[in-house]
Amino acid sequence: AVHLVQSGGGSAQAGGSLRLSCAASGYSYCTHDMSWYRQVPGKERDFVSSIDSDGATTYADGVKGRFTISQNNDKNTLYLQMNTLKPEDTAMYYCRIDRVYCGGALVDSTNYWGQGTQVTVSS
Repeated sequence: AVHLVQSGGGSAQAGGSLRLSCAASGYSYCTHDMSWYRQVPGKERDFVSSIDSDGATTYADGVKGRFTISQNNDKNTLYLQMNTLKPEDTAMYYCRIDRVYCGGALVDSTNYWGQGTQVTVSS
């Protein structure tokens, strides 16, 4: 079974930094395309950033230049470095596996979600 375990997050002042981590398990010796989303109560979950197994990244307009997505060398741990935080970044952050590749072949395109981690930014 595929599992995602998130860590990091917490509280910060505006202008500060936080780092989120997300460790994937379930597929050994495979690479993962992964994403970060965030959600505030009463609203839909919004895309924040993604990275594919080739290292190509995308960002939502509101976080470009402030957030950096990355993976470890084994492509099974995802990170989100969040700098110059703003109060509007306050949300529950979720990581997601988009696709799994083993031996270069797509083996799973199910979206698996992490448990979520709260980020709170005060002004």
